Formats: sequence, C-alpha cells, structure tokens
Amino acid sequence: MDSKLVIIPTYNEIENIEAILRRVLSLEGGFDVLVIDDNSPDGTADKVRALREEFPGRLHLVCRPGKLGLGTAYIQGFRWSLEHGYDYTFEMDADFSHDPDDLPRLYAACAEGGADLAIGSRYCKGVSVVNWPIGRILISYFASVYVRKILRFKIFDSTAGFLCYRRRVLETIDLDAIRMKGYGFQIEMKYTAHRLGFQIAEVPVIFIDRQVGTSKMSSGIFGEAFWGVLKLRFRQFQPKKAI
Repeated sequence: MDSKLVIIPTYNEIENIEAILRRVLSLEGGFDVLVIDDNSPDGTADKVRALREEFPGRLHLVCRPGKLGLGTAYIQGFRWSLEHGYDYTFEMDADFSHDPDDLPRLYAACAEGGADLAIGSRYCKGVSVVNWPIGRILISYFASVYVRKILRFKIFDSTAGFLCYRRRVLETIDLDAIRMKGYGFQIEMKYTAHRLGFQIAEVPVIFIDRQVGTSKMSSGIFGEAFWGVLKLRFRQFQPKKAI
C-alpha cells in the first residue's frame, strides 16, 4: 500500500483541530497526518500532543517558534515527508474548508489517473465555493485568471491549497528556490511543477468557508502573489541538483 501523509499547518485552530484530525485519520487507505503549528497561543499543539497517544505512528507534530508563513510551513512539511519515505504528500487546511472525504479522490487522480500533482479545484467546473462573500470569490477567481493570462498556465485554480503530490515531484523541485511565503507559494509550486514537465490534474471539489475560527488572509498575501507572478514569467526553472 502506498504511504500517504497529509500536512496541516495550524495557527489558533483549537476549535477545529481535533475534529479534522479524527476525520482524516478515520479514512480508509491509511492517511497519516503531520501538523505544523506556529506556536498557537490557544493550545492547538497541546491538543495534537494529547491525540498522538490515540494514534501512535500516524499523527505527527512539528512546533515552530512563531508565525513564519504558510509557504515555509509546507516546505518544512515536504522535507519531513521525503525524509520519512512517504509516496504521496497532501496539503489541506484545518478548518474543514477542504472536505477530508475528497482526499481519496485526489490520491486516485495520481495513483490511478496518472497525474503527478492533483489539485482540489474550486473553479474547473464553474465556481464551487460556499459561504464566501462575493468580493472574496471575485478576488480569488480573478487571481487564477490573472495567473493563466500572465503565465499562460492552463490551470483554473492556481491558488488552491488542497493538493496531492507524488513523491517524485517534491524530490525534483528545488525547495530552496521557492521564494513566495504566503498564498503566492501555491501558485509558485504548481507553476514550477508544470515547467519541470509534471502532469497536473484538477479534481472538482466544493470549498466551504470555515464555520469557526478566524481566517489568516491579509492584503499583503495578495500583493506578494501579484508581483511574484510577474517575476515567475521570466524565471528559469531547473530540477534540484543531485547531492
């Protein structure tokens, strides 16, 4: 059986963390979880520590000293996954905006459908977003339109954060060269995989805005992504050099 790791970054997710972990760890197919917590003052990491006793060997925790950015959390998680030999690595949020029941569908798109990277896409079949204000939907949707136009990148949801990577993708990408730290990180990783020749599939999902807890979005995140995409257009892409 393929080994599968779901990376969940957290900051102040005490309202959601136990429920999301139980849902993911109860799925058929053996999905393990790595929580990367940025020193949440609400006790998120303490809850994960308590649950590790119930799920020995399947629930893992990395604690960082503070809020260091979404991209750096995932980069650290990718390295951890590679070091521990996982075949497939997933990204997802802690707040149930990503439905854990869609994880097997993302896995199947890679393991059975031949994709190297599967995206849980909000926009490949129209707009599948629930409970977001219309302004935020428009910003998110047109951000992906902007990416398609500037980079000529035929992906409908380039900012999506619900993903499945084959191991060889993370082994090939030079993770040290990934520059964006916020949600632009999602664009940069997908576009880098594309430029290195990997096959990308979009799997339609329904995105439901969080019911509890606080969003971590900020205006700086969008600014970084806007200018970062322009820079990506002119970057050279090379696979990681063998050591």
